[in-house]
Amino acid sequence: MKVTIAVAQTRVSWDIQRNLASISGALAGTRPGEVAVLPEAAVSGYDDELSGLGDLDPAAVLAAIDRVAEQAADRKIHLFCGSLLPESDGWVNAALYLAPDGSRQVYRKVNLATHERGKLLAGSDLPVFRLDLSKGRLTAGTQLCREIAFPEQWRYLASAGAQVLVYLTYAANPAWAPGVWRSHLISHAAANQRFVIAANVADRRQHCPSAIISPRGVVLGDLPAAQPGLLRVVIDTDECADTYLSQRREDVVRLDYRGG
Repeated sequence: MKVTIAVAQTRVSWDIQRNLASISGALAGTRPGEVAVLPEAAVSGYDDELSGLGDLDPAAVLAAIDRVAEQAADRKIHLFCGSLLPESDGWVNAALYLAPDGSRQVYRKVNLATHERGKLLAGSDLPVFRLDLSKGRLTAGTQLCREIAFPEQWRYLASAGAQVLVYLTYAANPAWAPGVWRSHLISHAAANQRFVIAANVADRRQHCPSAIISPRGVVLGDLPAAQPGLLRVVIDTDECADTYLSQRREDVVRLDYRGG
C-alpha cells in the first residue's frame, strides 16, 4: 500500500500560541489523506531542563491540543503530534495520534530522559495505532526522543505489527557527536525492516535529522536543520519484511514484554 508521509519540522518554544502558529503554518502544506508528523512537545513546548514546566497551564495545553485536532479533522489528515500532557497526578510526555474523524490515541513516553525523571510520569505501555486510510489500514508505533537508545522497544513495536515507526524528538544538543542519532534511525529501520519517520525541531544545533528512512536503511529524504520545513515522501508498505524477526534465535535470547 502506498502512503504519503509529510514530516513537519517546526520551531518549539514555551509559548503555546507561537507553537500553534508554527503548527498551523506547517499543516497548511499538507493534503487530505496524508500522514503528518510533528516534533516532540510541538504543542506544549519543551527544553532540555524542562524550564517552563512549572508555568504550563494544563487548561491552555488541552485547549491547544483541541485546536490542533480540529485542524487534523478539517484538513482530513492523520496527524502525530507531541505535547506534554496533563493528567490527574502529573504530566506525561506524549505522542498523540489525531485522526481525521476526531478520534485520538495517546502514547506516553516509557523511558524518560534523565532530566525528566522526578518531573514527569513514565508510561507503561507500547501501543500500536491503526490508521484507517482510504486504501487500507496502516499500523504505526511511536517513540519519543531518548528512546532512540532502547532498541528493544523498537523491536517490540515491529513484532506487534507496526509498519512505520514514528519518532518524535526535541534533539538539539551540540554535546552529542554529529551523526550518531542519524545512524540510530537508519539502524532501527534496517534492523526491523520498517519505515522510520522522524520529526525534530527546527534548530541549528539539531543532532538528529527530520527524515524518512526505508526498511532497507535508505534515507528517502531529510530536512536542513535550522529552518522550518515540510518533507513529503510516498512510501510503499509492501517493502516491509519480517525476515529478521522470523529468524530470531529465541532459544538463545528471548525478550518478554510485560506491559499493559
